Amino acid sequence: MADLLRLESVVAGYGEAIVLNGLSFVLEEGRSLALLGRNGTGKTTAIDTIIGVTRHRSGRVLWDGVDIAGAPPEFRARGGIGWVPQERNIFKSLSVEENLTAVARPGRWDLKSAYAMFPRLAERRRNLGGQLSGGEQQMLAVARALMLNPRLLLLDEPLEGLAPIIVDELLGTIERLTREEGLSAIIVEQKARKILAMTDDVIILDRGTIVHRSTSDLLGEDAAALDRHLGVSSRN
Repeated sequence: MADLLRLESVVAGYGEAIVLNGLSFVLEEGRSLALLGRNGTGKTTAIDTIIGVTRHRSGRVLWDGVDIAGAPPEFRARGGIGWVPQERNIFKSLSVEENLTAVARPGRWDLKSAYAMFPRLAERRRNLGGQLSGGEQQMLAVARALMLNPRLLLLDEPLEGLAPIIVDELLGTIERLTREEGLSAIIVEQKARKILAMTDDVIILDRGTIVHRSTSDLLGEDAAALDRHLGVSSRN
């Protein structure tokens, strides 16, 4: 498979603070990556750096072979990078349907397919974004990113703070996207075992550098590594 995204010795952060210290990894087209680590290890900063909202100091961010390290976020979005941040950032004063159509680009994902993936949103298509529950807002954030028809989907803590029934529903959606649709994805998540089950590869960060790199299957079977790097027991 061809490289879709390649980070080479990236140093980045916010303001004067450096968070990523020489981060390097490759994501091939059609593969999914779990980006794991304890709180404050640089996971969100890595996502923010790919979408272009950090202060980039050095290294290369290659998208389809082109260095986009200096490109603005809107250029990256137009180029095929979809982003669902922790804050969701939906338009709360617009209806569900307006949220979706405001960013739509031609391709596989349109209103019909988005509503088929998220039937709850079809039922609430006329509701304002601010009238939705937290879980519904997260569904809207994912659906809105899909409406860009991205080649890469970045999900930053998509399950955080959601009720168990919504967690299961979103996990099913993510699995369909990565396994059935074959959409390239990078997923930051605290529920390590759940995300390992639906991704191909995994890296674990600590202090902005990679301390573990393997396939998701191998890490899922390595209880010692899960406990050492993430504090995940066999029961988690």
